[in-house]
Amino acid sequence: MTQTARVALVGDRSDGVRSHVRIPKLFERLAERDGLELDAYWIPTDAVGDLTGFDAVWLVPGSPYRSEAGAVDTVRAARENGVPFLGTCAGFQHALLEFARNVCGLGGIGHAENAPDADERLIVPLACSLVGHEGAVDVTPGTLAARILGAERSVERYHCSYGLDSRHLETLVAHGLVFSGFDGDGDARIVELPDHPFFLATLFQPELAGDGTRPHPVVQAFARAAVAHANLSIHSGH
Repeated sequence: MTQTARVALVGDRSDGVRSHVRIPKLFERLAERDGLELDAYWIPTDAVGDLTGFDAVWLVPGSPYRSEAGAVDTVRAARENGVPFLGTCAGFQHALLEFARNVCGLGGIGHAENAPDADERLIVPLACSLVGHEGAVDVTPGTLAARILGAERSVERYHCSYGLDSRHLETLVAHGLVFSGFDGDGDARIVELPDHPFFLATLFQPELAGDGTRPHPVVQAFARAAVAHANLSIHSGH
């Protein structure tokens, strides 16, 4: 018997954000098509508390978040406790921010959208805004992203204006992050954490792929990881 997975959707829910409208519909499709039952709970970034009891966490788009600290704490909780994590668009940006601060020791590093005057910024305006754009992503063979996407190149949909300052990429890699997808200019588009049950973040928005009737492989993989965590929790008595 497959357990229903409790999924925390962390973000400041708004009907004006397309992904917020699309994600619950994708969860319905995953239940119908794949038998993956996900029970979603929306949690505003300024109300993030103890995430114990959730089988997966999705830090959804919609920046600037009401609480940068809440978004960063969400990533840390999932990373440190082995809870399946997906971050898309702003979720990707804040996953990098959390890792830089709490693993790499770059405590004061900022996000240009939240703190444009910060002395040191990890997340900076993109040279060319990707709001409403599609672009090719080259995927690194042998990675989680490659296994999920099943191809070395994928065309993905974006809705963002900020990304990683590539000057910090080597520091993040040195501390264990794996960048597994890049655009044609070599800028980071997918990141993952190898020694984790499922930790993936994309600057693109897989939830906006197609017309919403066929969940993107990244969303499917996240759902499978959530249900696996739920089944594991039941069998282990947690």
